[in-house]
This record gives sequence, structure tokens and C-alpha cells, in this order.
Amino acid sequence: MEKKSVLIADDEASILDVCRRYLEREGYEIYTAANGREALSIWRKQHPDLIILDLMMPIVDGWQVCETVRAEDETPILMLTAKSEDYDRLFGLTIGANDYMSKPFNPQELVLRVRSIFRLVGSRTTQSASKENFRIELGGITLDTSTREVVAHGSPVSLTVKEFDLLLLLVSHPRQVFSRSQLLHRVWDTDYDGDTTTVTVHLRRLREKIEKDPSHPALLETVWGIGYKFDPGESS
Repeated sequence: MEKKSVLIADDEASILDVCRRYLEREGYEIYTAANGREALSIWRKQHPDLIILDLMMPIVDGWQVCETVRAEDETPILMLTAKSEDYDRLFGLTIGANDYMSKPFNPQELVLRVRSIFRLVGSRTTQSASKENFRIELGGITLDTSTREVVAHGSPVSLTVKEFDLLLLLVSHPRQVFSRSQLLHRVWDTDYDGDTTTVTVHLRRLREKIEKDPSHPALLETVWGIGYKFDPGESS
């Protein structure tokens, strides 16, 4: 089996050293960076399988690194930060992070999170490879899984990776109600209890992009006390 590689980006030398030692024991190839600019340079040259990314770094911060990476590919990202406010955690997930850990953390938990991300990403890749690309047209929405393009009511819309995945899941199961926890598990690949507020944030952004009147959504409906569903109306 090919050795997995991990890029650790943090301006605290002690954090870099601890993360490196624990992950090298697990057999991972490790790259380290002390700031965001260095992290982006290593990412482009080495193409690591996972990035462990501190948010508060000099020169280029973790937010910018995450957004840059997400604009080009889906390399898994585990964010580290000393901040514990919900906004920072939710914003990190919103711009494309796969997971989030607050400092200080147990290095053994970090190892478990890394294992979990690799397991889930590998499972998802296998499942995706076994599926044929297809096109869905429903309720005035068109999704093309081969190009990941979306057209809403005749106009193309730009979606993030997670927004597309969330919309695809809902549109693929018209009128089926999904709880927030189910959506968090199936779209964000979390196999542990997480805060489902990020689902609410993504649904609100999707409504702003695909609904004719986002304040009175007709497609992405809230089922109070349960979750959400996609209702195509009379078109199906």
C-alpha cells in the first residue's frame, strides 16, 4: 500500500514537532511548514494526501490557504486553531475544511481524526468511481455530476464543493426528509457527533443561489423539528 503523506502547517514549532512525531509513528510521510505561504508552496510541489492547517499563521493565514486549496482541488483539510468560538469553527467548515480541532488537543485524538478522514475519503472515492456520471433535471434545477455544473431556472450558478454535494443529495431523493445529522454524516463524512449548524448555513446559501425567492423557499423546504427536503413541486 502506498504511504500517505501529510502536510502540517503551524507557526508553533512545538505543535509541528508533536504532530510530526505522532504521525510518523503511524507510517505517514510528513511535510512541515511554518507559515501559509510555505504551506502553499509545499502543497503545489508535493501534493500531500492531507493538510493539517493552523488558522492563525503569519504571512498567509490558514483561511487563505484553505480557500486557495479548495479553489483548485479537494485535498482533505483538518484545521487547528486556538480559537474555540462557533463562528471560527463553522466558517472553517463552510469554506471547505473536512474537520476541525481546537488547541490544546490530545495528539492521539489527532491521529484518530487523520485515520478517520483517510478512511472516509477512501470510501467515498471508491463509491464515486463505481458510479456513472449522470444528469438530473428537476424542479427547474439541472445538475451534471460529470462537470459539477448547476443551472437554476435557466441561469448557471456557482456552488462550492459542499454546496454541490448537499444539493445533489437532496435533489437525488426528491421529497425525502433528511435530518441535519444525516446530512452532516452523508455530505461532510463525519462519523462522530458534530454541530449541525454548518448544515443550516449551507442550506441558507443554497437557497440564496437557486431559489426564486430565498425568503420563501419553494424547493429546499424546512421540515420543522426534523430537517430538510427537496420538493420539485408539480414537475415530477
